[in-house]
Amino acid sequence: MVNLTLETNMEKASETDNINDALNYQTAYEIVKKEINVTSHLLENVAKRTLDALFHEFPQLDRASVKVSKMNPPMGGVMKCVSVEMERKRK
Repeated sequence: MVNLTLETNMEKASETDNINDALNYQTAYEIVKKEINVTSHLLENVAKRTLDALFHEFPQLDRASVKVSKMNPPMGGVMKCVSVEMERKRK
């Protein structure tokens, strides 16, 4: 499971009502989907790759956080999930 938060200046898009002035959520979804499907040993690697790809694709992105959870992890106990959360701000 992935929870994603994206922050960008939405002033222009709110004024123009033009999708070209907004951050494309469908593209963000496709990026997350692609990165989740790459075989990885660590959730940390998935989270970092996802942030790298989002910041590469969206120059207007100011801040993003991603929480990657593995449901029903094989850890020998009863738990719903294990998660890693990373945040990045544009420099």
